[in-house]
Amino acid sequence: MEAVLETPDRTAAQRWYVLTIMCLVYTISIAHRYVISTVLEPIRVELDLTDSGVAFLTGVSLAFFYVSFGIPISILTDRKNRRNIITISMVVWSTLTVACGLAQNYLQFLLARIGVGIGEAGGSPAANSIISDYFPPLRRPMALTVFSLGAPLGAWVAYDLAGPIADHYGWRAVFLVLGIPGILVGALVHFTIREPKRGQFDKVSGESTPSVGETFRFLLSQRAAVHWIVGSAATCLWGWGLTFWLQAYLQRKYGLNAGDAGAITGPVHLFGGIGATLLTGWLLSRPSMKAPCRISRLIGAGIGLATIPSIVLFATDSLLVAQAMLWLFIPVIYFYIGPTYGVLNNLAPPRMRAQFCAITILTSNVGNLIVAPQLVGFLSDWIAGGQTADAHSLQLALLCLAPTGFWGAYHFFACVKTLDRDIERACGSGV
Repeated sequence: MEAVLETPDRTAAQRWYVLTIMCLVYTISIAHRYVISTVLEPIRVELDLTDSGVAFLTGVSLAFFYVSFGIPISILTDRKNRRNIITISMVVWSTLTVACGLAQNYLQFLLARIGVGIGEAGGSPAANSIISDYFPPLRRPMALTVFSLGAPLGAWVAYDLAGPIADHYGWRAVFLVLGIPGILVGALVHFTIREPKRGQFDKVSGESTPSVGETFRFLLSQRAAVHWIVGSAATCLWGWGLTFWLQAYLQRKYGLNAGDAGAITGPVHLFGGIGATLLTGWLLSRPSMKAPCRISRLIGAGIGLATIPSIVLFATDSLLVAQAMLWLFIPVIYFYIGPTYGVLNNLAPPRMRAQFCAITILTSNVGNLIVAPQLVGFLSDWIAGGQTADAHSLQLALLCLAPTGFWGAYHFFACVKTLDRDIERACGSGV
């Protein structure tokens, strides 16, 4: 039987402890997922791959199974003990991250990377669902914004810390160093986190268990939720799709090694990403931002404006200008994460939240880990015209992707028409 937290009157310390540990889980997940960008070029060279070939090996192989297993695991998450699901997931993906470092050929690396994707599918939906049952509806956007600090922290680990390790000890050492801590954190989750009662802060009952079909029908009837999910997917296609190739681009374009490229992008992710996330959390705590429609418009405006420097970043031939554009572009790919999960969890009844989260993660990662890497890789190879893809071909391919940020911004503006009504329908409480 599940050990379930039965009452909502938990202390602030307990809630914040759970939130901190879930943020650590997310940090490790992001670090394991995106460290591949730091060592993309060394792997491509050692295995003698084209741009499209290395994109499939490192991005698509993880993402295909990550998104494929996301929905089935989320169904379990809406029914079973979420703490145990996070524990098992962390141990699996961390162990197989170590296996990536031990791989000696293409097939071994491919299989290990697939395993990482399967393991990671169980992390974020369960973490989001647990946090939503430790914090009431009014506090969820704030709590999930704090949770989303794991994204810039994880990216900083993947870029800034991993780069020097790759330069001094080789790309395999990076996976060994990152994999082992994840196993330890999985044990920490199991022994120190209690499973909360579902829907304990919501007016709508969370006792009944909806079928998958019921969840999808309800989702499609929530027009605001559809816009938020599509907007998140388009934003991930744009922002994280560009950053997937950014390290390799900087290395080719400006003759940098992995450590030098990581030293440029790592601080932007760490300080810019954390700054943007904390600024978002502060804004969400203001009385003027209590209305969900204002949150949605803020996100849409930020993404739309940041699309411009993302285009300049890949259009310029100046490293100094590119560095300046990084500080205007990268922070914005973080500030929408927390509010997105916070609002989506208020657009879903308690027993559907993990599935809503998994659908969001599925569509987002189809964009940023399958479509964007592979599309850019194919475009780069095509532009190279049968020759080895170089800095110029990759630059033009990335310029084709950069304007898609405007698409993501549109959906955050489009959802405001039904947002308040859909939140009231889902959890019986406005935000």
